[in-house]
Amino acid sequence: MDARPTLLVVAHGSRDPRHAATVSALCARVRALRPGLRVEVGYLDFNAPSVPRVLERLSAEGVRDVVALPLLLTRAFHAKADIPSVLREASLRLPLLTVQQAEVLGPSSLLTAALERRLEEAGLRPGDRRSTGVVLASAGSSDPEAIAVIAEIAREWRRTAGWCAVRPAFASASLPRTADAVRALRADGVDRVAVAPYVIAPGFLPDRIAAGAREAGADILAPVLGPAPELARLLLRRYDESAEARLNVSAMAA
Repeated sequence: MDARPTLLVVAHGSRDPRHAATVSALCARVRALRPGLRVEVGYLDFNAPSVPRVLERLSAEGVRDVVALPLLLTRAFHAKADIPSVLREASLRLPLLTVQQAEVLGPSSLLTAALERRLEEAGLRPGDRRSTGVVLASAGSSDPEAIAVIAEIAREWRRTAGWCAVRPAFASASLPRTADAVRALRADGVDRVAVAPYVIAPGFLPDRIAAGAREAGADILAPVLGPAPELARLLLRRYDESAEARLNVSAMAA
């Protein structure tokens, strides 16, 4: 049996069928990058299979080590409470299975590279950066830590990429909304405004971001990150970090 832990991608799930289709496409890209690595998907809600059902199946098949990787861009409620609770309950029922929760995906330079890829696909040229203000539009959270991380990503992205401005915006829970951030950049005299959705898959909140961008007349609206190659590489980076950490702990205990 393969000694490498199985990678379980833990997705939120959505009633929107585009969500699961995007997660499947992303996981297919991960498998293509790492042939032989077993990659499974489990959902917290709305979609099947659920995380507990996947873990039960893996245990029944003789799998003993799993890296559970949250398909999340920030460390908020799902990463801090929801997912650990689901994994803890499953581990109690499946004592032969060891499950290690990996870190969330963001922040990472690979994510900003994926954002830039999507903006270029939407029509932004590299030479336009100095005259372009970007709205970094995330789903939003009531967790102050997650909101602070988005603000820091915006500041760092402006510093390293040379945008004329980068403003955070949120589709829920926090302010400003996408439309307000676009209007604020216009009020500051920015020539060109682009909206970069900092979300992985389509759904209700990404649609709200897009509606806000259109309402305020943004010049460019990028698609969601989706199965971007940078995102697939980031999943493998987080998997490797978690698997290596587990090996180090095991070696210290030996």
